[in-house]
Amino acid sequence: MQLPTNVSSLRGMIEVPGDKSISHRAVMLGALASGRTVIDHFLPGADCLSTIDCFRKLGVDIRQDGTTVVVEGAGPGGLREPAAVLDVGNSGTTARLLLGILAGQPFHACLVGDESIAKRPMGRVTKPLREMGARIDGRDSGNYTPLSIRGGALRPLRYTSPVASAQVKSAVLLAGLFTDGVTSVTEPHRSRDHTERMVRLFGGEVNVDGLTVSVAGPQRLRGTHIYVPGDISSAAFFLVAGAIVPNSEITLKNVGLNPTRTGIVDVLNEMGADVVIDNVRNEETEPVGDITVRTSTLRAVEIGGDLIPRLIDEIPIIALLATQAEGTTVIKDASELKVKETNRIHTVVTELKKFGADIEATDDGMIIRGKTPLYADGIVVDSHGDHRIGMMLAVAACIAKGTARLERSEAVVVSYPAFFADLRSLL
Repeated sequence: MQLPTNVSSLRGMIEVPGDKSISHRAVMLGALASGRTVIDHFLPGADCLSTIDCFRKLGVDIRQDGTTVVVEGAGPGGLREPAAVLDVGNSGTTARLLLGILAGQPFHACLVGDESIAKRPMGRVTKPLREMGARIDGRDSGNYTPLSIRGGALRPLRYTSPVASAQVKSAVLLAGLFTDGVTSVTEPHRSRDHTERMVRLFGGEVNVDGLTVSVAGPQRLRGTHIYVPGDISSAAFFLVAGAIVPNSEITLKNVGLNPTRTGIVDVLNEMGADVVIDNVRNEETEPVGDITVRTSTLRAVEIGGDLIPRLIDEIPIIALLATQAEGTTVIKDASELKVKETNRIHTVVTELKKFGADIEATDDGMIIRGKTPLYADGIVVDSHGDHRIGMMLAVAACIAKGTARLERSEAVVVSYPAFFADLRSLL
């Protein structure tokens, strides 16, 4: 795909698609609940459609019409042993959270994914689930897909996670819903809390005490109505584009403002970006608002520690932002990037260097020196099959002189099917 370059301005208003993390969880908890769940502004991206497909194979009646999904909950004991292998596609969230749910089911299931999923570590989830009593086997002793799981008769667990991961936390808590007793997860830093909020929305109980989250099982969930806010991880690409493309002003409507996810806004503010948030309100259990960003003069910052879990998915686009900030930006404590859809540390550095960025990789992050003009002298950049890399490169091309072509642009459908159309609408 030929990318727009030499862009003189980006102006307009868009509504980014529904939050991917919330869309996954809405389908999953709706499937476990008793009664009907209606999901509005659902993200019909490839990852979330994989979640729907898996739960249909588990016997759940799910109807999708664009961004509206109706789930007829199976209720307690209602999931059925699948006749076919459960294929999670490219979705790590589907794989890890589904394992937590399957751990509590008295039947056998097999789980596979695509080439990218086959490289992503599952041991961080299978380890605590085995401690709870699930029988799990697979490649490299169950550390990688394909995986086989036979669940049921779980024991409650008090688990101290070595990583701050919403996927690990959610998998263990979801399994805890099927135990007789209290299951808890303690993290080194606070990760996104969509699971905790949504369990409460479905009538369940969750206790949060500092960095420890616990559930007492068994719990009975009730179907509900859910509005999925716009995904701030998708909005991040346009927040950065509005800050770095000349003469720009972009307003993003109905964006999720969950405080465990707004690290990108904190970084923009610390860098001196012109960002305004208004019309803030609550939709169900998630805060939502409108964000306006304008072309800004930026300064370098250091990003690490507790902030990393709040912006881990936004680091590729933050790296691009840093190329346009005066000074040296350091991103650290982000080794989790190595086990995403790609090794995002290596991929971001490799691809941005093609534009002439002054960027280098470290063991747990990157060092970016700015402000650096970007050039696209007929270059070919590659998403490497990673949706967030593909969108980041499209934004980079906007401020580059010359021409650029993006290989494997189709990767963006995982989280933002209309991304290129929305970008063109602002030109």
